[in-house]
Amino acid sequence: MLTRIEWDWETGSKEIADMSQWQSQFNWVEEPYVSPNGETIAAIVNLAEGEFNVCVNGETWETVFDKIWYLRFAPDGRLVAFVSEMGEWTVAVDGQPWDHKFGYAWDMKFSPDGQNIAVAVQQDMTYAMALNDLVWEETFSNMTNPTLSPDGSRTAAVVQVGEFGEGEIHKFQEGAFTMALDGKPWDTTFVNVWKSAISADGQKVAAEVRLNLYDYTIAVNGAPWPQTYGGVWEPIFHPHTGAVIAPVRSGGKWQLAQDGQIIWDQKFVQLWHQMASPDGNALAAIVAPKFGRWTVAVDGRPWSVTFKDMVTDAVFSPDGKRVAAAAKNDGHWHIVVDGVVWQNAFDRVWQPVFSPTGEMIAAKIERNGKYSVAVNDRIWDQAVDVIWDPIFSPESDKMMLRTLKDGIYTRKILSVEEILH
Repeated sequence: MLTRIEWDWETGSKEIADMSQWQSQFNWVEEPYVSPNGETIAAIVNLAEGEFNVCVNGETWETVFDKIWYLRFAPDGRLVAFVSEMGEWTVAVDGQPWDHKFGYAWDMKFSPDGQNIAVAVQQDMTYAMALNDLVWEETFSNMTNPTLSPDGSRTAAVVQVGEFGEGEIHKFQEGAFTMALDGKPWDTTFVNVWKSAISADGQKVAAEVRLNLYDYTIAVNGAPWPQTYGGVWEPIFHPHTGAVIAPVRSGGKWQLAQDGQIIWDQKFVQLWHQMASPDGNALAAIVAPKFGRWTVAVDGRPWSVTFKDMVTDAVFSPDGKRVAAAAKNDGHWHIVVDGVVWQNAFDRVWQPVFSPTGEMIAAKIERNGKYSVAVNDRIWDQAVDVIWDPIFSPESDKMMLRTLKDGIYTRKILSVEEILH
């Protein structure tokens, strides 16, 4: 796999494929996906009834499948999909199916480098996780909320270990759910378990748990925090200290807690989607300072600007000094950076992308049914039928734009100055 610095960053445009020809070649063509380096475009195509394939830059995989879904490029550029053969499902990587076959497979997850692929699987009405074609030895009658460790080496999920009938409320209240790491369940059970996180070293799992009908907390490797709350949201591990950080609700308000202790004194109507900066020196979260108004708080201090509809897709800059997010107000979408709203408004925006230096912010945008990109509140002077998230060059001076217009997929390398001016 070539790293981003090894990609072709020569300024110019390259026509990769004419997808309009695919339309006449196949019965139908599904949504296209493009590789991280922009050199490849692929889509699921139908050949005949019960015959599906993947078309990659105009060429199909060697094997025809009964059905294909969830086609995606892994971060390392491999093309991956769920495929069905003879009524059994598995994962195909660049057209090559895994050896193991399942009754069903779903919820595909990639490690950041793309080398590890995890999926949830069902076989004979029992459930497990599969990582790189290796399946948990133990299976469970119920499984939800799969998780992949940051390095991609371990998998976890919520599993049911106790049985109860529809009317056996007392057994449900005794606790029948827990977490399993690599197929090995915790000794402790809970009334409910929801979303979880795995520590960077793969040794700990933290999860939202419900102790009884009224009390909620965070459990780490099966041990609940001593403190209980009226509600909790999905925990994260601090990238450097390994501390567990989660939003908690007490007295009708939400605060941020670390290892059971409140670390943000400020109280909010809502607080979630917390994240740590890459250097670990700052924490941010999406918050509601008052009912119906949304913003971002950094180290407990909310931005002064708030939005009526929502705030989403918040992200730190690589150096951890800036935060950007997408926000919606009265039906219009905006990009907000460090609490300052761009002057341009859009029909839709996607997660902002920081340049490696953190000085520039780009985002995919939609206006009047067409797509483009905006950089530092300046809109690229071209509109296309489809565009993927922009990618900055390692030196932050160029940008890759992967576009589809009139059926032609093109990989463009532009100078950032060309867009800004």
